[in-house]
Amino acid sequence: MDRKLPPPHSAHDGPPKTGPAVSLSDIGVGLAILAAFALVAYNVHSNMTAAGIQPGFGFLTQQAGFDLSETLVPYGASDSYLRAILAGLANTIAVALASLVIACIAGLLLGLLSVSSAPLARLFALAYVELFRNLPKILVLLVIFIAAVNGLPAIRQALVLGPFTISNRAIYLPWLSDDPRNRTLLLASLVLVPAFIWLWAGRAARRQALTGRRLPVLPVAFALFIVVPGVLATALQAPLGLSWPTLEGFSVEGGIALSIQFCTVAVALGLYHGAQIAEVLRGGIEAVPSGQIEAAAALGLRSGQTTRLVVVPQVLRTVVPPLNNQFANLLKNTSISIAVGYSDLMSVAGTAINQTFRPLETMLITMSIYLLLCLVLTGVLNHWSARIRAREGRDGR
Repeated sequence: MDRKLPPPHSAHDGPPKTGPAVSLSDIGVGLAILAAFALVAYNVHSNMTAAGIQPGFGFLTQQAGFDLSETLVPYGASDSYLRAILAGLANTIAVALASLVIACIAGLLLGLLSVSSAPLARLFALAYVELFRNLPKILVLLVIFIAAVNGLPAIRQALVLGPFTISNRAIYLPWLSDDPRNRTLLLASLVLVPAFIWLWAGRAARRQALTGRRLPVLPVAFALFIVVPGVLATALQAPLGLSWPTLEGFSVEGGIALSIQFCTVAVALGLYHGAQIAEVLRGGIEAVPSGQIEAAAALGLRSGQTTRLVVVPQVLRTVVPPLNNQFANLLKNTSISIAVGYSDLMSVAGTAINQTFRPLETMLITMSIYLLLCLVLTGVLNHWSARIRAREGRDGR
């Protein structure tokens, strides 16, 4: 018996009916959640009012009255609580970026070692991953911090290794002299260099898709790191003089100081999450069909070329979603910095709570900042993953 087909859809019939987008049960659940939040907010407000506490965020404009051990933005004890929170946020972003770089480098190297043909390399990667995956991250941080404080020389006996001056207080590096034009040069370079690299990488990808010819990306990126700051320095007439760290009494003058707290947090989180990233990359590498690697070898590609041109592009398409989760975890785990006295966002929030007795408002601000940072990070990675998959779909047609 022939099945009767529905009549074809006509443009005069209007858009096709797809049914209700939201059911009554969905609306009921949403209203129940909103009612629960409203009840909690009402109870909190009532209890605070009964205790003589007027809820609000007016305390953010009050004088903070406390110093921070280190800041990337100008801050003093006479500044407001809002300024202190911004300073803590800048410190959190800085240590998160440093940890992310270390974690990606360690994860990439260990991921490649874990699939190496050398048994000793695979054993080393396995031992590293199992060690850090089975230790609490705060324990790793404390061990590295204690080892750095007790193992490095005191400031009077600071170790000088070329441009580095190392002590148990900080690691000092040469830096541009304190001139407004140098600061403008650094800020402009941080914005323009990544933008130019992104534009060139996009052009190279489009050129390869249209013609099959691969434009160099890494050499151009390294050249942009030199050319763009050089052009900006010429345009701004920046002095570009270096300030070298010199030991004077019980302190080091000049240069830039990376505190032991900052370094230990960056290293601890980098090594810890490097183990997690290594496992993600190992799974992605093993997911590449062995036949493609054999085909690359048959075409005469060397091992390095096979890894760069065949393995890595396919691994990136596979591992971006789990890497997204690892990057977000690393960003949130910077909150353990408070254990070693690093002035991150959580440390500033804790001090503000002790002085203002505004735990609810301060924690809401802190939670919102962490949420926004994670949403931005995961949004960027999800967008990149979607573009990779869309390009893969177009290439497969």
